[in-house]
Amino acid sequence: MAKTQVSLPRQESHPPAGARSRASAAQRGPESAPQLDRLVHERVRLGIVSALAVNDPLTFNDLKKILKTTDGNLSVHARKLEEAGYLACTKSFEGRMPKTEYRLTAAGRRALERYLNEMEALIRAARNRSS
Repeated sequence: MAKTQVSLPRQESHPPAGARSRASAAQRGPESAPQLDRLVHERVRLGIVSALAVNDPLTFNDLKKILKTTDGNLSVHARKLEEAGYLACTKSFEGRMPKTEYRLTAAGRRALERYLNEMEALIRAARNRSS
């Protein structure tokens, strides 16, 4: 009987928070695209870290209202950020009601700061090219 090889799709991987290049887009030159943190760049995840940067801590329900997203969508994105070490999650009860609270970790704050610096460099480069 012949053997069949099955190839599995490659999973998206993210380098550890400290392993990313710290050089800005301006330092790398005009042809080099910045290495935006894809984990932070996704719309819902960027919303989560941005909201937590100015409203630390927030509950699951607070984030859901702010981001206007579903339970499942928020849960998946928050879990990815938590696995990367960008969020800390605390689960407790208020009476009989479960309460999930999120805080941005120091690594999450650094990741957001790097991301914002890269975006600012992109904006400056685009404005300089158009003038």
